[in-house]
Amino acid sequence: MATLVTFHAHPDDECLRTAGVMRKAVEDGHRVVLVVATKGEVGEVPEGFLAEGEQLWERRVKESHAAAEILGVERVEFLGYRDSGMMGEPTNDDPECFWRADVEKAAEQLAAILREESADVLTVYDDNGDYGHPDHIQVHRVGMRAAELAGTGRVFQATFNREFMQRGFEAAVEQGLMPAEAAPKPPENVEFGKPEAEITAAVDVAKYAPVKRAAMRAHPSQISEDMFMLAMPDDAFAFAFGTEWFIRAGQGPGITETDLMAGL
Repeated sequence: MATLVTFHAHPDDECLRTAGVMRKAVEDGHRVVLVVATKGEVGEVPEGFLAEGEQLWERRVKESHAAAEILGVERVEFLGYRDSGMMGEPTNDDPECFWRADVEKAAEQLAAILREESADVLTVYDDNGDYGHPDHIQVHRVGMRAAELAGTGRVFQATFNREFMQRGFEAAVEQGLMPAEAAPKPPENVEFGKPEAEITAAVDVAKYAPVKRAAMRAHPSQISEDMFMLAMPDDAFAFAFGTEWFIRAGQGPGITETDLMAGL
């Protein structure tokens, strides 16, 4: 048995980026640990969604544990930083937010967990944090440094395959599986994911698509039933989310790995 630690910025990020590899690792007999930098305090919910007196962070923590149980995660840890919000928002200036965290200090927090777990594999995000979110960029910086401090040998940077996503949405529209206006588009002037040529690992997790979708449904404060991930047909979801993409330094060019835990 080996140990996979997945490091994420906010509750619900794990089900969007690494739920498939997490569940695959569990079913292959490995231990999976989820570490989340913040409690997602800056997320938005409809009026009346929360119970009287309930704070959003409380709900999001509960949702994280519910999703973790679905995925088979054995340990969930929060580093205790505040959600920084989107790039350019006033919340970026909060001294308690993750974006403002001292990288070395935060990395040592994560490294302590990696050492406790004798982690074999760590997942972080790519250097642009998928789409430039400050907390996601910080996950990359902190996670890469933590791996150095703890001596964790395999570090995979979770990302999105830019060309694959574009092809998939175009095909879904052409086949009538999704109306053109529903196809998500990245914000203007934002680079989303990474070019296919930079990606070195592609893990087929289509088998775990139902579990991945169930983990998404465990986060109703952020992922509503009418969002495209849950509204699309099952086969379209399996196609769109059935592969998880990563970059590992020293690998490539091209896809050279199809299992984060291979050989462990």
